[in-house]
Amino acid sequence: MIYFDNSATTKPYPEALKTYMTVSESYFANPSSIHRLGGEVEKLISTARNQIAGLLRVNPGEVVFTSGGTEANNLAIKGIAIEHQTRGKHLISTEIEHASCYESFRQLEHLGFDITFLPVDRNGHVSIQDLRNAIRHDSILVSVMHVNNEIGTIQPVEEIGQFLKKHPKIFFHVDHVQGIGKVPLQYVQSGVDLCSFSSHKFHGPKGVGILYIRNGVTLSPLLHGGSQEFKHRAGTENIPGIIAMAKALRLTMEKSKKEMDGLLRLNRLLRSKLVEIEGVVLNTPEKQSAPHIINFSVPGIKPEVLIHSLEERDVFVSTKSACSSKSTEVSRVLEATGYELKRASSAIRISLSFDNTMNEGERFIAILEDILNNLTKVMRY
Repeated sequence: MIYFDNSATTKPYPEALKTYMTVSESYFANPSSIHRLGGEVEKLISTARNQIAGLLRVNPGEVVFTSGGTEANNLAIKGIAIEHQTRGKHLISTEIEHASCYESFRQLEHLGFDITFLPVDRNGHVSIQDLRNAIRHDSILVSVMHVNNEIGTIQPVEEIGQFLKKHPKIFFHVDHVQGIGKVPLQYVQSGVDLCSFSSHKFHGPKGVGILYIRNGVTLSPLLHGGSQEFKHRAGTENIPGIIAMAKALRLTMEKSKKEMDGLLRLNRLLRSKLVEIEGVVLNTPEKQSAPHIINFSVPGIKPEVLIHSLEERDVFVSTKSACSSKSTEVSRVLEATGYELKRASSAIRISLSFDNTMNEGERFIAILEDILNNLTKVMRY
């Protein structure tokens, strides 16, 4: 099997799964309980929070556990908007955000907020000048994803953060779900106020994530009830998920240091071979793009046909983000970059992990060429 759909989800590390099972069996008590068993679980969460904070280089009190990246994004965007709406109701984002951000802004728009979606260039990059022009006296939030989940474009988060330091009343949220472990980001130095992460994107279990909330930032919770997670997110914590996520994040950071060169070599191999195939065009920019995402189109070939043909050969890729892949609509991201309909509607996404090999890359190219040759012959007749 060749699994090139790691941006949809990654295969959990065996160590993370073992940790999940051990914690589920031995540390089942509610951490809010005042008895000894509850206290032991509470200490376990605290240890995981400290470990994650150390890996992210933030303070433990700034790490808030969520049910995943979608909740983290919703909490950051809606929480800031609702909490600070008396200061202003203007929010700024981009046209190519993940659905969990984009739809959050659409909902807020229905609630009376004014949203500016910044355009992007042909490579999917946002312009600092466009951001500068969009700032208003009533702007309270800028939200930008670090790595685009479909085409891999890296946004100039550090530059945006430096610019926003001149506007201290505007909060800065970054969706770092696709970047963690692959594209470094210094949260404090970049002026990031809120940052979202999802466990299953770095080989942890599904159903758990993180929202970094800088000390001093206040936001309205989406879930009301108990005082868990510093009163930012009520509800009994997903204990085994949190502990397994901490282990997965540590292992991913270790792999990032040791195996990034291999990932970059695989990326270069795939890019160089793809452009040699007749009919294939790359949509991922050559510069300022993540090492693990390559988006390409084969105009004239339906992506679902190609995906199922690859699947029959035990190769797994995707079209758009997993959240949108079952939709027949053209990719909103590729439309925003200005690609014509034929190209935007035939996109395929390869997304890699540190576990993928050069051999898999070579085999994938050979299989893809064979399938495209056969599909082209069928189309001729």
